[in-house]
Amino acid sequence: MSAYRILAEAAALAALAAASPARLAAQTGDLPPAGYGSLRQDQVAVTLTTQNLLVRVLPLDERVIRLLAPDAYSSLHALVQSRDSAIAAAAQSVGQDSAQAFFVTFFALQPQANFVPDQVTIQYQGIFYRPLAILPLSPLWNDARLDQRQQASAIYLFDPSIQVMQSFTVSYAGRYTGSFDNSVMLLQSERARVMARAAQHR
Repeated sequence: MSAYRILAEAAALAALAAASPARLAAQTGDLPPAGYGSLRQDQVAVTLTTQNLLVRVLPLDERVIRLLAPDAYSSLHALVQSRDSAIAAAAQSVGQDSAQAFFVTFFALQPQANFVPDQVTIQYQGIFYRPLAILPLSPLWNDARLDQRQQASAIYLFDPSIQVMQSFTVSYAGRYTGSFDNSVMLLQSERARVMARAAQHR
């Protein structure tokens, strides 16, 4: 089943979804406190480039975004909350109780740059995962074409077994990047600093 068909089903289900909060993978349990992070989004996002595009993939797991600077955390947390029902419905439509969410953005480096949304995949522990659903955030998304310097974003939902505090690889249109390896080490160091900052304010 294509991501586009899944998206259509998810949109229909969203209108009927119960008001219960979306259950995103790995967002319960041992979370760092919010409001003490200092990282920028570009420090923890995975990026790769093609001839015409730059693709950025940022995990929306609370264990990651709580380590961002407060303004960035508030913005991304609010984004997820605003799409709560749609996320829950999309996960349920493919038989999942939860999903691992990512904020994916395509930036055009050249005029009339085409992008193919469902070609974004993740490799984790030797397994390739395609998106379970794609929830567009930009009016230009359905055009699948951008002029130079334009961008289009969406929330991607992947299999909940993907652990974003471990190494994974992102691919698009035959290009691969393992740059999240460095982000994992940075996140682990920032987590320790966040816990120390929070302890000082108790």
